[in-house]
Amino acid sequence: MVFLVYALGRGWLTPAQHAGAASGEPIAQALIDQRSESQSAAAQAVRVASPNQILFGDLHVHTTFSFDAFQMSLPMAGGDGAYPVADACDYARHCAGLDFWSINDHAVTLTPRRWEETVDSIRQCNAVAGDPENPDVVAYLGWEWTQVGSTPQNHYGHKNVILRDLEEGAIPTRPISAGTPPGMRGADQLAPSPFLLGALALYEWNGGGPDFVRYLNETGGVPNCPEGVPVRDLPADCREVAPTPKDLFAKLNDWDLETLVIPHGTAWGMYTPPGSSWKKQIVPGQHDPNLQRLIEVYSGHGNSEEFRSFGAVEVSPSGERTCPAPTANYLPSCWRAGEIIKERCLAADHGEATCAERAEKARQNFIDADFNGGAYVIRRDSVADWEDSGQCRDCFLPAFNYRPQSSVQAIMALGRPALPEGPGRFRFGFIGASDNHSARPGTGYKPVSRTEFTETRFGNFVKTPIADVDDSGPFDVPRDPLPIGDIEVPFAVFETERAASFFLEGGLAAVHSPRRDRDAIFEAMQRREVYGTSGPRILLWFDLLNPPGGRSVPMGSEVEMDEAPIFQVRAVGSFEQKPGCPPDARQALSDARLERLCRGECYHPSDRRRPISRIEVVRIRPQNDGSEKMAPLIEDPWKVLTCSGDGDGCQVAFSDPDHAVSARDALYYVRAIEGPTPTVGANPLHCEWDASGRCASIDPCFGRPPDDQCLADAEHRAWSSP
Repeated sequence: MVFLVYALGRGWLTPAQHAGAASGEPIAQALIDQRSESQSAAAQAVRVASPNQILFGDLHVHTTFSFDAFQMSLPMAGGDGAYPVADACDYARHCAGLDFWSINDHAVTLTPRRWEETVDSIRQCNAVAGDPENPDVVAYLGWEWTQVGSTPQNHYGHKNVILRDLEEGAIPTRPISAGTPPGMRGADQLAPSPFLLGALALYEWNGGGPDFVRYLNETGGVPNCPEGVPVRDLPADCREVAPTPKDLFAKLNDWDLETLVIPHGTAWGMYTPPGSSWKKQIVPGQHDPNLQRLIEVYSGHGNSEEFRSFGAVEVSPSGERTCPAPTANYLPSCWRAGEIIKERCLAADHGEATCAERAEKARQNFIDADFNGGAYVIRRDSVADWEDSGQCRDCFLPAFNYRPQSSVQAIMALGRPALPEGPGRFRFGFIGASDNHSARPGTGYKPVSRTEFTETRFGNFVKTPIADVDDSGPFDVPRDPLPIGDIEVPFAVFETERAASFFLEGGLAAVHSPRRDRDAIFEAMQRREVYGTSGPRILLWFDLLNPPGGRSVPMGSEVEMDEAPIFQVRAVGSFEQKPGCPPDARQALSDARLERLCRGECYHPSDRRRPISRIEVVRIRPQNDGSEKMAPLIEDPWKVLTCSGDGDGCQVAFSDPDHAVSARDALYYVRAIEGPTPTVGANPLHCEWDASGRCASIDPCFGRPPDDQCLADAEHRAWSSP
């Protein structure tokens, strides 16, 4: 019996998960041609002459090789099993009908075996897609550099790394991770005693315990690579770690391969510490403009676009943290923590003075908590206790626990005097993505299958043995923040259950490309001729008509000019969808696979397009130096241009006479907005508001029956690159 427990605890008796092989033959060329023909007709309707193709894809996709995705696939968390790399290929081609996608599993858990299998599976995905010069899909190899700081000072966030090529010699030997959060155990120390793990495997025998133990052992069995060694001289069987963006860029430049680095989820407060901003990433070395050329504005984790003046914490020049008071549009979570304790304290008849003192302590403990662990200070809390604290009330489908100082608008407005060793500001193209964790690229085509097509199942993490948190102690007294060295599992201190209501179906990246091959798509991304959508395949063109030289230039361009710029915007709405899946998908996949992977619903366009209701223009005039206030520099919306509202599209033009006299840089981007349509998770809490404007009660999306899609209307949109 002892040997059995030990063997289970080492994962010896459980088979490993594999990447798999994609199924099917190349999609018929006639079907691929239909996509471009329908686009050409739409372009002609809005007078776009000789357009490039607009290709849609998803550059942020996880499989169950990623640690969080794997945990949520287990029966103990309500999961239905593994979703490997091959599933992502089949989903992209046959469920979502994408033109390109990339694999981006968390590098920290991509062991040498998992990485090798990922490379093989991505190559095989491209092989079944047909002629490399005109494939039905392009699959890019990549990973996610997943950095989480314990404080705003050491937090840099998550970035996807995308590789152009797949040939031997054009792929890094191993992905480059950020390691584990500062102060926590390394990934090579994840697995505790084999006897403890063996007991867990037995306890969760029907919940996937043996698989979980096998995963932990393989992940923890890889040592970190030695530091200070050139990347090509490192051993093949170690975990490469770059704890800061500067380190990541240095290693990628050492490899000297065609690579893109794409930051994402910048305003997502699930893991971003309160008070975080990108000011520390505009300094020399922490940004490489040759590698980091795009940024993800929107994903299934929410919208990170919009700047607001509120904040989750106030920090003095000396570094002292205080909890800000509520405003008409924002309730800080630290403030709500104090109110929770005060309400409990008063209910226990401890008196006003005592309860006010405890409320103040709760607020301070909340903001003093590192690693985004403020909610831990409240024992035995429920989702309802927190009302709508921490949320942006007037943003479009905002990310959970919104961090506006790290929003894309704030990032684009940052500036400092240009130095020889680094840029004075960021120049990003905009994309959307899914950040899907079940090998499903491009889920945003229909408002269906909330529990499968979004990450709402992450809320089930609190039900697993590894998420157990000691909640003992007095109910009406705040506890001290948990020291980061005592945090064994990050998700155990994050507001995982509350965040689960805020997951959405994914967005998309769109590229303007002369061809649909690997090099052409990558070149379009390099020149930033890209845009993002919140899921629908909106067609969008945004051009500067009067640059120096006289020939118009597209979105993503940079020009120097003193006269008033004149812009033209043309947009066509996405296709309304038919139910079910088209014949080619039903032919490519078996009924059982179509149901499990696509849930019986695919991208299945009709010939009717949704109307564009309006074009919104955003103007940002970046800081000349870091001392300028942010809010006056971000004008959103600067202009609103109405459209006819029919399905034939929208054409508008505008100019900026102020530019000629402002004597400062400016960037412009547009949003093409469709009319409202039912959307999964668009109203995550379903607040009931009282007369004072308080979210008095909630009916959150998480915890609803699986067939309840938690629908509410939303105005889907496309964001041009500036």
